[in-house]
Amino acid sequence: MDAFEIVSPVDGRLLSVVRYARESESERALQRAQAALPGWRALGLDARLVAIEAFVAAMEVRRAEFAEQVLWQIGRPLQFADELGRVRAGWERTRALAPQLLGEQVVDGGDGIRRALRREPKGIALGICAWNYPVAMAAQMAIAALAAGNAFVLKHAPQTALIAELMAECADAAGLPDGVFQVLHLPHAMVERLLSQRRFQAVQFIGSERGGRAVLAAASAGLVAAGLELGGKDAAYVRADADLDWAAAQLVEGAYSNSGQSCCSVERIYVDRCVYPRFVEAFVERARALRLDHPQRSPDLGPVVSAAAAQRIAGEVAAAVAAGARAALAGHRAGELAGQGAYLSPEVLLDVNADMAIEREETFGPVATLTAVDGDAQALAAINASRFGLTASVWTREPQAAAGLIDAIQAGTVFVNRCDHADLHLPWGGTKCSGLGRIGAGASFDEWVELKSVHVREMEAK
Repeated sequence: MDAFEIVSPVDGRLLSVVRYARESESERALQRAQAALPGWRALGLDARLVAIEAFVAAMEVRRAEFAEQVLWQIGRPLQFADELGRVRAGWERTRALAPQLLGEQVVDGGDGIRRALRREPKGIALGICAWNYPVAMAAQMAIAALAAGNAFVLKHAPQTALIAELMAECADAAGLPDGVFQVLHLPHAMVERLLSQRRFQAVQFIGSERGGRAVLAAASAGLVAAGLELGGKDAAYVRADADLDWAAAQLVEGAYSNSGQSCCSVERIYVDRCVYPRFVEAFVERARALRLDHPQRSPDLGPVVSAAAAQRIAGEVAAAVAAGARAALAGHRAGELAGQGAYLSPEVLLDVNADMAIEREETFGPVATLTAVDGDAQALAAINASRFGLTASVWTREPQAAAGLIDAIQAGTVFVNRCDHADLHLPWGGTKCSGLGRIGAGASFDEWVELKSVHVREMEAK
């Protein structure tokens, strides 16, 4: 296959036909990246940060275009489509941390030997980005890799390939040196081959568990450092002492924002049996109030990413109901477009059990399950039973109970009385099948640098 189609989930319109890079084009791009590396590294950190600021500013100039691309390519409502605020905030945080995290660390051994730990760029870095937050995630990858002195190649998800091209135009407008930032539309087979041949020296992947496994296998063949930010089946536990109204409101947002298409969407909610009926009533009432419509009409929810995704998600819900689950919103149409193409009404499933696929596999859609549990031990066992471990949240007024659950939950991030929030102040990533490594904050550069230990014994000149 030489090309791929981008079809808008908003109206089924063909947005573009994009040609995959040919072998000769990928080779030229890699040669440009290799040629750019010495000069980009030699600029020094301060000059690189100035250049990246110009890149971010160039993206901000085209803020409205990015938002429009997000709306039409993935169907996110207009009022939520602007990701440049997140890009700016993430960049400011990275810029503030860069001198400390990328600077040379001097170690005094007290024996007259001068020791230092340096962090040097790996070389040509590949970023493989998912479609669900297509601007912010791609920018985060690029900014960290570039600041560390690497040349960066972006391979975006096919659905959001046009956003990648817009980013490349911004890099050119900002005056980034030729070859430092490039976009390549690579088929999977070519990605795997180039990684196995070590044509890239580092790769960061954001996407599905299945995709991450394929990238890791190819990277391992070439001994390429790989960071993986994968999916989740994120859980919440509402204790009997929780503020139920607050928890219900926040968890509805955590489950259904971006139409549930976030790696950290809340998909499983466990509720203490003592308050289960009250919580279900509050949660279902709020979920029923969500409005689904054309994303230009400022609804709560737009379509999911494709008609095929809508069919898959609806099929998973139907299978759960056939196995005994109860659909609390069955028959509810969240808007006049519900059921058409990629427009899928939100759903709440009750009476689920651990044997159901919808309780085990990532749904990546506007569906949440609610399950009654008898106390902390049962909730903890259910949360940790998943093979995923991205985030989990605990809802309680008891700090001591929260502390114990934080220690015991197997997840990269644990929230208390909040959820579904990639905080700029802390690293992000998952345990188990939710990924390898961390990104952001103090871990921003971990996957983009090589550590070099330096030992110098000074000798007197003859």
